[in-house]
Amino acid sequence: MHVAAVLIFILAALLFSYLYIIRPWHLHWGATHLDRIAVLRGDALSPFASAVVTHAVNIDAPAEAVWRWLVQLGQDRAGFYSYTFLENLIGLGMRNTFRIVPEWQQRAIGDTVWFGSPKRFGGRARMVAALVEPMRSLVLVTPSDWELIRAGKEGLDTTWAFSLQRKGVNTTRLVARLRSAANVTLVQHVINFLFWEPAHFVMERKMLLTIKKLAEANPQVTLPAA
Repeated sequence: MHVAAVLIFILAALLFSYLYIIRPWHLHWGATHLDRIAVLRGDALSPFASAVVTHAVNIDAPAEAVWRWLVQLGQDRAGFYSYTFLENLIGLGMRNTFRIVPEWQQRAIGDTVWFGSPKRFGGRARMVAALVEPMRSLVLVTPSDWELIRAGKEGLDTTWAFSLQRKGVNTTRLVARLRSAANVTLVQHVINFLFWEPAHFVMERKMLLTIKKLAEANPQVTLPAA
């Protein structure tokens, strides 16, 4: 009985620590209170969310230098600048490219951003660029939401937004926000809580820090010749 009570106490302490210390930290890593409450471009595309994750990082480089790395996101482009060995454990076929490729510097509204090889998962591992504002913002939505948005309706699924905020001539704040689908089941909530939220934190933190490193190492904005 004593052992059971101790185990229950330990589990309760761990749960409390995760709920009130660890989870709030990883959901808002790098983000200030103002970052968290700010209305970002793309929020209105899918106004209802079951969870909102906001991460941020300051980059000692102009927005133009940050954008050229951000616009290259995609499995068929430069990857996601994160842990490819983890991405490839689930067969995404990911590889990172740590150089600027002129052919990848254009991104248009309606473009597909691949999260895995088009040949895998029935071609479903993708999002759509719903908002593209060079040097300012990039917003990705699910294909189903893209169809709703094109029809003038509000989205119901996940959005992934990136906001570039100038904080001086040579400083940019990169804010990333993931808004999860509103209509999810209890089982989906539990899966998100136990797996997807921590996984997203690990992968996105690495991505933001890599973009920061790349942009700061080469802040010049002149593109190499094609």
